Amino acid sequence: MTHSGRLLCALYLATSGGLAWTTVLEFLHGPRWAAFLFAAASLVPVIAVVRETLVRDLRRAAAGPRRPLRPATDEVVRTELEGACCERWWTSLGTRHDTSCPHRTHRSSAA
Repeated sequence: MTHSGRLLCALYLATSGGLAWTTVLEFLHGPRWAAFLFAAASLVPVIAVVRETLVRDLRRAAAGPRRPLRPATDEVVRTELEGACCERWWTSLGTRHDTSCPHRTHRSSAA
């Protein structure tokens, strides 16, 4: 989890603790409906902490064991570079091929 994620979880838990304390005070000295309202509200930050940890786990699973997350632009550039036939095709914008290129068919770069 990132530093900001940990800080956010700490704030969520502190908020939940404050709402739980308010729940106790309302049960002792206030109306019951307010106590139930604060009890329900104290669960919302706990749900947010669970969500943050779930997002962290999903990011780790998507990244793999040692592979860091890559921006989408890196993937687009990698796909385009792998799609190029040969150096001449690349430099001539898809109109010519090297003599050793196995594709040697006319490939247009027009979309």
